[in-house]
Amino acid sequence: MAAHLQERGLTALSGTLDEASLRERVQRAEFDLLIAVGGDGTLLRAAHLCAPWGVPILGVNLGSLGFLIQIQRDEWRATFDLLLIGESWIENRMMLRAEHWRENTSLGNWHALNEAVVCRGEYVRPLRLSASVDGRLLTAYVADGLIAATPTGSTAYALAAGGPILPPELRNILLVPIAPHLSVDRGVVLSEGSSVSITVQGDGNAVLCVDGQTPIRLAEDDRVEVRAGDYGAKFVRFSDPGYFYRNLTAHMNQNPSMVAQSATTIGLPR
Repeated sequence: MAAHLQERGLTALSGTLDEASLRERVQRAEFDLLIAVGGDGTLLRAAHLCAPWGVPILGVNLGSLGFLIQIQRDEWRATFDLLLIGESWIENRMMLRAEHWRENTSLGNWHALNEAVVCRGEYVRPLRLSASVDGRLLTAYVADGLIAATPTGSTAYALAAGGPILPPELRNILLVPIAPHLSVDRGVVLSEGSSVSITVQGDGNAVLCVDGQTPIRLAEDDRVEVRAGDYGAKFVRFSDPGYFYRNLTAHMNQNPSMVAQSATTIGLPR
């Protein structure tokens, strides 16, 4: 792929998302575009890297599903040529900001493209959680956890937990309980601009997991405050905005196999 772009007069560098030099160059805004080659997990990692710096991402699917990716492995040459003649547009997707509070002290904050999840840890027993929206109590849950998802994340963990599917252009937070017991069992879509506070009300079996990254242990009375992020992720698209619904129908009929794929990225310097 890098050679193909170089033949067309561009400076293209290849590497992996783990390379410190590539990450530093993205953070210095040296790239006009990052091409993420892999699956949805690769695109999530690329979004975490690129979104704070406004670098657009183009995904090429080498994974098994590719909910976030339009370009399949046999389409990249023709699609790259469309990119070079300007036949593309930028889709902006909301991210979440999740902050961990203990009493009046913030212990850290993270951004998520898919979701922030407060869920049970190593012990197989439900949690007692409360959720407040804009400072007002919404409800209490006895459940395995509670998902706060973006519209992008509505087709990820939230979908598996029985939540609704939201169009990607929305800027609403979706709340979906995981295996609720005698509790509200429906997903709730918050108004645009609303925030949610999730409080742990039982023992210390709870963890916070942001986009599937390393869990953060939560203590009793800890809070996770979730709101719209300080920035969003930018993706390069090639068809009309209705692509989402066409892709959705195809993806919903798949049961992807668990096949490990290598992940590669290509950077296009300014």
